[in-house]
Parts: sequence; structure tokens; C-alpha cells
Amino acid sequence: MDPAVLGTRLASSLIAPALRKLLVQEGPGAGLTDRPVRLSGLVSFKGEKRTLTEQDVERLAGKLVRAALDGPGEPPFPHDEGEAVVLALARTLRALGDLGMDDVQAVRLGHRELARALRTAAPTPGLSTDAAYFLDSLTEWACLHILHFFTQRSTFVSRTLVEQSRGQAETIAKLDALLARTPVRAGATDRAFEERYRRYLALRHNRLTIFGLDARDTADTWPLDLAYLGLEATADDDAPPGPGSPGPVPATVRLPVSAAFADHARVLLRGGAGSGKTTLIQWLATTTEDRVPYVLPLRTLVRAARLPAPADFLAGTDCPHTPPDGWAERVLTDGRALVMVDGLDEVPAADRARVRDWLLALVRGYPGAGGNRWLLTARPTAVRPQWLAGDGFTELALAPMDGERVTAFVRRWHAAAGAAEHEEPLLDVLRAKPDLALLAANPLMCGLICALHRARRGYLPPRRKALYDAALQMILTERDRQRGMGGLNGIHLETEDQIELLQRLAYALLLAGRSEMDEETALSLLERALRSVPAAAAQGDAPAILRHLLLRSGVLRSPAPGTVDFAHRTFLDHLAARYAVEEGHFDVLLGRAGDTQWEDVLRMAVAHARTRERGRLLRGLLAPAVPRLTLLALACLQDAASVDQEVAEEVRERAAELIPPGSQSEAERLAQAGRLVLELLPGPRGLSDDEAHAVTVTASLLGEEGALPVLKKYRAHPSFAVRRQLVGTWHRFPARRYADEVLAHLDRDRLDLTVRSRDQWEAARSMAPWRRLDLTGSFTWPEILAVADPERLESLALTDNPAVDDLSPLRELPALRTLTLRRSPHTLDLAPLAGTALNHLGVIDVPGTRGLSTLRRLASLTIGYPLPGAALTDELPFSDRLRSLFLTRGAVRHTGLRALSILSGLGYLSLSAALGPLRAADWEELALHGRLTALFLAAEVLPPTPLEELPSVTRLGLHLPGGPAQFAPYAPLFPSVRAVEIFPGATTDQDPAAYAALFPRAEVALRAG
Repeated sequence: MDPAVLGTRLASSLIAPALRKLLVQEGPGAGLTDRPVRLSGLVSFKGEKRTLTEQDVERLAGKLVRAALDGPGEPPFPHDEGEAVVLALARTLRALGDLGMDDVQAVRLGHRELARALRTAAPTPGLSTDAAYFLDSLTEWACLHILHFFTQRSTFVSRTLVEQSRGQAETIAKLDALLARTPVRAGATDRAFEERYRRYLALRHNRLTIFGLDARDTADTWPLDLAYLGLEATADDDAPPGPGSPGPVPATVRLPVSAAFADHARVLLRGGAGSGKTTLIQWLATTTEDRVPYVLPLRTLVRAARLPAPADFLAGTDCPHTPPDGWAERVLTDGRALVMVDGLDEVPAADRARVRDWLLALVRGYPGAGGNRWLLTARPTAVRPQWLAGDGFTELALAPMDGERVTAFVRRWHAAAGAAEHEEPLLDVLRAKPDLALLAANPLMCGLICALHRARRGYLPPRRKALYDAALQMILTERDRQRGMGGLNGIHLETEDQIELLQRLAYALLLAGRSEMDEETALSLLERALRSVPAAAAQGDAPAILRHLLLRSGVLRSPAPGTVDFAHRTFLDHLAARYAVEEGHFDVLLGRAGDTQWEDVLRMAVAHARTRERGRLLRGLLAPAVPRLTLLALACLQDAASVDQEVAEEVRERAAELIPPGSQSEAERLAQAGRLVLELLPGPRGLSDDEAHAVTVTASLLGEEGALPVLKKYRAHPSFAVRRQLVGTWHRFPARRYADEVLAHLDRDRLDLTVRSRDQWEAARSMAPWRRLDLTGSFTWPEILAVADPERLESLALTDNPAVDDLSPLRELPALRTLTLRRSPHTLDLAPLAGTALNHLGVIDVPGTRGLSTLRRLASLTIGYPLPGAALTDELPFSDRLRSLFLTRGAVRHTGLRALSILSGLGYLSLSAALGPLRAADWEELALHGRLTALFLAAEVLPPTPLEELPSVTRLGLHLPGGPAQFAPYAPLFPSVRAVEIFPGATTDQDPAAYAALFPRAEVALRAG
């Protein structure tokens, strides 16, 4: 419930008289002693002078609660909980007499900490979220008045406390005046505007342009709710700890983008051209209900001298609506904003630091009580890895569409185009041609492939350049011909004429480092270009030709009045590269090779160039001996139709020096060079475990037929990371063949078989039963048990499974020790698990789960959803048997770490990055526990120093994406630590000595990122 609403229901005029009855009124001669009076002597229902009964306290509580329920507007909690709230409030107020502190100490604590002490002394489990929030708010409000009464006592004479009392009296008066004045009016005005603003967002962003969807009588845009295909992102997450490891093992996982943004408040999302970044922002803008979305395209904003303040967010994006005064600041201050900043890669490199400073100033200036969400999108190499990690941003990368999503996209495209007869033939082509299937993993390219396949009756060019050329031919001229719209407004331009004009605009934008230009500049460029294109000049002047290109080309557009840009960056890069090659600007191309914004331009330039020119460009990329440019040269080979053999060999030899990759980040960069890398990847002999794992990551990312022989070489490798990678990449290959050639030969120790499709389920039935299963999708209990041996199944994970709503069948699995439930669409009752022999339970993204407190035999527990209640013990099983606790995904958003010390058997605690930042009070709870010997911490959760020492911790695990300096202020807090395992960021300091210096008395092990 909104605190402002609570204030209007429970103003000081009502609380003060009620609470005054609880306190002993001071009589003559009282307080002559110089010792502070204990609270038990100040309350009228404690001590020898008992003047107020427990029933009287309940009546007072009832009066306060009824005032809230009977007030105007929506009640703060359901009426049927009124009696429970009254009893809970009475218990809380009676706890005043049980607190071991005096009035001076109470005032020093402040009203919030006093309220927290009361809640700890009188816990109130069983209330709904709204009722618990109401009770917490009312307790804090009451404590403010109680402290005010204490400071008015004649015995309370300390000068500093008198000053504090004046400040509290002023605060009460100001709060009462504020609550009586503005919140309700402002709230009503804001809500009305937000409804209008959301309607505008729906109209502006609820259509998705699908390139190539241009058949006669077929619209080239779809409603977003029909067209949007849920994408996946990859992120670093925590796998369960291995033997001897003090903390979870970071692993790369795939997760739905929607789930990713639910778990992370700040995200830097990377994705290649056409991968769906902007479409995702459209989707979030039209579907987000719990926050106010702001869509901020950097390509437009960066043209101004100053990036916008919150009050200018809407004006800066040409929103026609004017918000109420102060609305944007109220949204951000209340933590209700979803700020989406799109297109960092479309900003010149020199301006990116300015964008960063602006964004971080907003993030720090508006932390938001409820948690604002911040999203920044960029191409994969626009900025260095972990560019914003030190400021709490999680890096995600849009994953290429896997086979299932490509199939779904193709089916939706053909359904929208009314071309069902072409659907299955295209899917057959994609299955038969791995190179083409690899291109189709990008949503933009998949749409173009669908359109070209239909338009050309099954013929598809094999390389990107040819695909782009064919797409431009179709978009620029064939579409209008099919619709009978040639020569509109007296202008008819052939494909080559339009390309001649468009490529000059593209090249000008590229040189300027921009993705859009003002109309005046575009007209000036066209005026000069028309002299070289007489067929176009004969049909109109520059304004007429520009108007025609904007209306009919489908490539050029006007996103705002007086502004011109390309409909997609892919076409800008392709056309600019063509013009640079035609003009012989090879020195310009090579001079910009260090700018990541030019990577695709260089690849397209090599494709457009002639054989001798390709050699010049490729040798130019090799000359600086920069690893990134060497891999770029290797990637260029796959876009070239022909290359001098000597040059190609030189490129491959230089690239071989960078192989094998030594880490996951190196593996991902290597995979960007394309399938040519496959022939350079070595077998496992002579490689370290980290190198072997990185090789399998590279081959997995390429995910085609040529990768399977590479992966087969590693099927006998003993490393757990390698074996886990081999299982996790199963979905990229034909299920049965991969199962036979790879999975059937793996050492299964600690390894879960991941089943994500029906094909995989069928293949799993043909293998000997696995003892550990991880199934994603709708599988019934009979289907689950069909791929397992019920007598020997040790571990089971179920994800996104709507078919399971009863856990009773698990009682029939005598060997089951580990169960994980993720994103179950049905609320699950965990009580049936109480009779099983489970050792570990994980519950992730399953809010509303019931019966967790009954599972008192668990030794280990993972919680990945916000726990209800005021303390951990309100929901967690209270048992000395609970030894290990893993907290992630906002688990302590409501509870904090309150009452952690009551879990007396707990020896290991993991606090992952997805948990969210801790508060100083949470750290105090850690210090109070005193029996924790092992702790895993992600740097993102650390509260600001100074903090108390944790002398009981002897084993420490750390995730430090910012390097050793990120933990330097915290290392002294662990005086007893003797073993430390550190997972640094992929691009941060990898020197073991730098981390060992933090812990001179401990054994420090570094795990490569």
C-alpha cells in the first residue's frame, strides 16, 4: 500500500492520543535519579503500576486498524484479515515492555530501528503481503510518536537528544502537512497521465516491421503480440558447488529475456545487427505493467548538446503528451521506472563516455525505493566487457535463435504472409544447408531468407553479400512491382539507381559516426549525387527524390520530422562498404579497423572487393598484429567469394596463433570468425582444462555439422566443465545423432542430462537411464519417469513445466536427494516432500510456493524468489539440519537477512549477484550469526563500508568482475579466512598475486573467467 495513503488514513491526530494511553504519565518528583529509566517502567501495562490490561491494548490496536479499513478509497488489506492484524499490532505494542533498552537508547536508535526491534521481539507470520506491509508501516509510524513522547519527558535532558526531539517534532509536523496536502491529488493526476502515455506507447511501438514481408495484399508490419518471438539471452550464472569449492561455479546459461529482466535491475544487453535488441525494447514498452517505460533512442538524443534530464525524456523522443510537473522525478524517485536506452553502438566512440556518465548519474541519482530498472543495448564489441559491471550492471547477450526458434519464426512468417506452401520446403533447405541455417539464427536474416525463398521459388544465395543484394532488389523495386505501384508520383527508379544514391548517404553517415542525419544534409548529398545518376536527375530534384526514397524505398525512413536514417543498420553498413570499395577508399577502411562500429563494414567491403583488393584489405588487417583484427580477417574470409590462396593461408596461420582460446570470453570472440575456425580447433591432447573447455565452447557456438567431429574428440575428457558443456550444447545438434556420438560416451559423474525438446526426450529413452535429469518443458510424470530409473534417480530439475502441479509422485523415488523447480506456472505445494529423503531443494522463480517451512530434513536449500514475511524464519524451515543456504534472484527483497542467526546449524551461505545489494543491517545479521564458516559473495551484493568483521568465516568464495580493487576495502573484514577461491571478470586482472595480496594469510585460488 502507498505510504501516502496510509498517512491519510492514520494521521498523527489519531495515533498520538491512542499511543499516549500506553505510556506512564510523569508525576511530580519523577526522574530525579540520573540513571535512564527502562522502557518497562515507561509503559502502563508493565511493572508494579499496571494500569492498562492486554485487552485495553487490543482495543487501542483495533481502533487504529478500523480507522484504516473504514477510511475512503481502497482498503490497505483484505477485511477478513482485520482481526489478525489487530492481534499482531497488539503483540507488537506489548513488546515495548520486553525490550532490553532504556529511553535514551531507543531515541538513539531512531523510529525505524525501534520498529524493527519490536517486529523481531514479536514476529507476525501468516499475514498476506498487503497486511504485513500495512503492519510494518503502522509500527514505524507509531514508533515515531513514541520516541516523540520520550523526548518530552523532564528527565530527558541531554542536549543532543533535545535537538533530536525538535527534529522529530518538525518531521512529524511536516509529514502531517504533506500527507494532508498533495499526494492524493498528484497521484490521481499522475495515474490519469500514465494511462494516456501507455496508450501512446501501444500505438507507437505495437507494430513490428518484418523485412521481406512484401507480398501483394500483405502488410509489411505485424501486431507485436503476434509477431514477437521470445528470445533468449546468455549470462553468467552460478552452478552448484563442486567438491572442495567454497562457492558456486560460474557457468554460461541461456535464459528467456523476460526472465532475465525480472531478475536484474541494471542490464547491458549486447546483440549483433538484426538480433532483436530494438524489437525487445518495443515488446517491453508495450507489455510492462509494473513500471513506467521510457524508450530513449541514443541515435536521436546524442545530437543534442546535452543528454536529457528525466523531465525531458518524453520531449526528447517526440512524445506529443506533456506530463504533469515533476511527474518523471516522482516516477524515478518511487522506483517505478523502466528506462531503456537503445543503440550505444550508434553513438560515435568519442561520445560513449558522455553517455556512460549521463546514465550513471541517473542511476545513482534515482536508486528508487521500489527498484527502477535500467537497460542499455549495444552491439557485442561496442564497448569492452564489464564496461558497467562496477556500477551494478549485469551483462547479457542475445543468443542466436536455436533450431526450435528458427522453426517457430519460419512458421509465423509464412502464416502472416499467407504462404504456407513455402514453409516446409524452406525448413528442409535450412536442415540441409548448415551455412544457411547459421545465417537464419538472426531474426532479421531469417525474415529476409523467408522472403527470398518465396520470391525466388526456392533459390537462396549462400553468402551474406548475395543475400543483402537480393534483399535490396526485392525491397527497392520488386515489392512495388508486385503491388502494381511502379512510377508512383511520376518517379520510377531502378534498383541500381536507388543504390547509387542510398550508398552515398550511408557512407556519409558512417564517416560521421552517426546513424541519422538532418534532412538538409541529406538533400545536399543527394543534390551532388544526382549529377552522377542522370536517370534519377531527369525525374526530379533532390527534394522530390528524397521524398520518393523515404516513401517507397523501404530502406530509408524519417524517424522524426527533419531527420533521415536507415531502416536497419545492416543496410547502412552494406551500402557504405560498397561505396568505399567503388571509390577505392581502402586506407579509410583500414584506418577505421580499430573502431568496432566498422567491423561489419570491413567484412562487407571484403565481400564487395575484387580479388586483388581483398588481398590488400586482409593483409592490412593482419599488419598491426592485433588479435581482434586477426580474427576479423579470418571472419572476412567466409564473406569472400574468392581469395588469393597465399593470402588465405597467411590469414589462417596468423589466426592459428590465437588458437586454442584460453577462456570463455576468448572462445566467444573466436566463434565470431565463423565456421573457418572449426578446421583450426585442436583435439584435447596437451590442453589445460580451461583451454579444453574453451574449445568446446567455440565449437558449440558455431553449432553446425562441422562442429560435431570437434566435440566428439572431447567426449572422454575428465573435466567436469568440459563434460557439462557437451551436455548443455545438445540442443544445437540433431538429437539422436548427438546422443549416440557424444552423450552415450560421457562419464556421467555429477552430470545432469538436459532435455529441452520432444526429440531429445525420444533420444533419452534410447540411452541407459541417467541418475541426474534436467527437463525443460511440459512433461507429465509418466513421461519424466520414462527416461529415468525410479529406483536410482538421484537428482531432478524441472523448468517451465505446466504439466506438474502435484509433487506426491516424488515419494516413490527412494534415491532422490536433489530437486530443483524453476519457473513453474502453477503454485506448488511442497508439503508432500516432507516425507522424502531429499537433501537439497532449489525453488527458483516460483513465487507463491507453499509448505516450505515443513521441510525440516533438508541439509541444503536454494531460494530464487522473493521470500514473503518480515524475516527469513517466517518462511524457511526452522531446523538445525539446514547446513547450506543459497540465496539468489531477489530472495531477501522483503525479509533482508533478518533472523539469519536463528538458523543455528547453518555453516555455508551463498549470496549471488542476482540477489541484489545488501544493506548494512543485513551485514550486521551476518556478523551476529557467528557460526558461518564458509561464505560465497558476489561483489554486486556488497553494501558500502564501514562494516563489522566476520571472524567465523574461514573459507571464502568471491565473484569479482571488477578485479582485486573491487574487494580491497572488504578483505580486512575476514581476519580468520584461510582458503579463498576467486572468480574474476573475463577482462579484469588475472594475476593471482594481485588477489593473493588481499589475503596474505590464506591460500588463494584463481578460477579463470
